[in-house]
Amino acid sequence: MKKRYSLLVFITSIGIAQIPIGYYNTAIGLQGNPLKFALHNIIKNHTVVSYAGLWTAYKKTDVKTNGKVWDMYSDIPLGIPPYEYTFVINQCGSYSTEGNCYNREHSWPQSWFNSVAGPTSDLFHIYPTDGKVNGQRNNFPYGNVTTASWTSLNGSKLGACTNIGYNLTVFEPLDEYKGDLARGYFYMSTRYYSEDAAWSNSDATNKSEILPWQMNVLLAWNHLDPVSSKEIARNDSIYYKFQNNRNPFIDHPEWADSIWASITAVYLNEIQLSDSFSIFPNPSSNSVHLSSKYKNNIEKTQITIINLAGECILEENMNLLDDYTIDCSNWKKGIYIFHLKNENHISNFKFIKL
Repeated sequence: MKKRYSLLVFITSIGIAQIPIGYYNTAIGLQGNPLKFALHNIIKNHTVVSYAGLWTAYKKTDVKTNGKVWDMYSDIPLGIPPYEYTFVINQCGSYSTEGNCYNREHSWPQSWFNSVAGPTSDLFHIYPTDGKVNGQRNNFPYGNVTTASWTSLNGSKLGACTNIGYNLTVFEPLDEYKGDLARGYFYMSTRYYSEDAAWSNSDATNKSEILPWQMNVLLAWNHLDPVSSKEIARNDSIYYKFQNNRNPFIDHPEWADSIWASITAVYLNEIQLSDSFSIFPNPSSNSVHLSSKYKNNIEKTQITIINLAGECILEENMNLLDDYTIDCSNWKKGIYIFHLKNENHISNFKFIKL
């Protein structure tokens, strides 16, 4: 696993990249969306490699020191991988199990951008990977998994997401490659910013915009797994040999926080607010119990209950240090909106009276 580097070592490692003089001049000093827009203008209009040309490019961009294919879904850093591939000879083809062949993995799945030209063959998010693992990853988002439903031979996992804001199936690569994939996503969102009219949406994206829950994962991975010599070499190779553009977030990984960290912070705060209170049982015919998830919070909470006709059924202040019970036995059957609010938290619920 790549170690967390001190700031000095981190900056030094980035400094060995062969960034053209003045390449990022128009982005220096900017933050937020102005920075994203400036970077988009710097890296747009790249030389497009054909989809078939990726096979040839990989021999320059994704080669290990032993000459084998650098497959992030099968590699075991500082260990012995379960299998390795020889360029061209082991190119897919068909496959049935791991170790059969390698193919071209769109880390940002094609279905998310409707396979439009440009991103379909953009090297910055398409990597050579084992065909079987690629197929298992499918078009699931990236995320962290506690209990895996499937595990690859190198330890990559498929399972329910444990990150805030999403609980469906995700794919989790090894820690050593999480930053690589995160920075590839930052590139995609920036390179195709304002050029995504024909793109689709997904559970992790809105066209080229990365949804906050997914961005929260990726920003964490960007810090967990600092830029490696592998990424620097790949960035230089893509720039000088193929596409004539760079991934700014490999050259300057701190720019990801500058653009997206504040947006993610707002999202996490909203998640916390909406998850502050609970009501149970729901539906109910006789009574409903209100509870605060912050039992050390003794401040007064205002509750307002409204029916679908807009009539206020109840409005009062209460102390939710203990559970609070409301008798609803005389209410008409139907749907009611519960609004709970105090100085630090707010929640809205739909309650069904049976």
